[in-house]
Amino acid sequence: MRATRKVTPAGLAVLLAIGALVTPAAAKDGRDGSRDGRRGVKELFIETATDLDLSAGTVSMPLLEGKAPDGSTSWYLLTESSDEDDAERRGINPAPKLANALGTAAVQQATRQMDGVVQFTGTPDFSPERVLVPSSPNGFPPAEAKPGAVGDATYTPLITFGDGIVYNASQVMNETGTHDSLISFDLDSRRVVMDGFFGFYDGKKIFYLKLDASMAELAAIEASTFAPNLNAAPGIGSDDPDTSAREAIIPAVNGPRGIGNPERQGLESALLGEGDPLNIIQEEPGDEDYSPVWDVTPFVWTDAAIAAGQRERLESAQEVRNEFKHGTIVSADSSTGPPNESLEGLRAGGFISNCPVVALLR
Repeated sequence: MRATRKVTPAGLAVLLAIGALVTPAAAKDGRDGSRDGRRGVKELFIETATDLDLSAGTVSMPLLEGKAPDGSTSWYLLTESSDEDDAERRGINPAPKLANALGTAAVQQATRQMDGVVQFTGTPDFSPERVLVPSSPNGFPPAEAKPGAVGDATYTPLITFGDGIVYNASQVMNETGTHDSLISFDLDSRRVVMDGFFGFYDGKKIFYLKLDASMAELAAIEASTFAPNLNAAPGIGSDDPDTSAREAIIPAVNGPRGIGNPERQGLESALLGEGDPLNIIQEEPGDEDYSPVWDVTPFVWTDAAIAAGQRERLESAQEVRNEFKHGTIVSADSSTGPPNESLEGLRAGGFISNCPVVALLR
């Protein structure tokens, strides 16, 4: 995985005071199959996103001002609304399923001040040092994994103002430091550049942010914020739009490896530094089943399938269903959630990754 270095609290205080442009992370490596600029974008889902750089795997997003519980400034991104008309007005993703999380610990109560600034009841601590040590020889699971950002007892990226609408509002910078996927910020323009991942939907390539995770190990792997409250979102192993706030994201654990291998995919490959894990999502923005609250549902290629040369890159939920049905892939041993019927019974992992989809690529 790519290394990052965050702005320290002391350094951040100076930068915020002068409102300067800062680039706190090293330049990103190229991504296989990517192209520069917007030429490779088929559909931009989050209209407020700009400067999508497909060779670097980064995107610019509006940086919005909020307040942490102690009154200090905490900057955040706004990527989804559970109200479709509201989402359209704001130029963000509609995600009606998020409303199913109301009344759970997955949604924090927030208030709007007179100036429109959001007052949060929970916030992350960005000061911890992220640690990610791949295991030998396969990389995954990591030998050591500690997230570089940890939410407090109330923090979750999902917020409501008591009007029945749920927003996805991940905090990415406060007086304790910056999110590990934050590449640069400019307070004059109030924009931030974030690192993201490439993946697949229905055989097409997508680009998405990785902002929060309910499992510490996953937060360390993704360079996201550890937010255990997210796992209170209902619908584990389910994509029912009437009851579930979740939708499946499907990582390969032991997919094909090798830099330059056109079939490369998986968590082992990613932790060995070969590129993004190239996860598969079940729905895209615009579908009523879409949610950025991804129900992580990993699969493993069987030894028999590998020996028979059947292991390959999968790029759609349908391909996952087919392989699972034929027994070439199975649920990961660590998956503790119920079987997902929409995926032929592939078992949910039991944890969440908050990953708003930004764009569909050509």
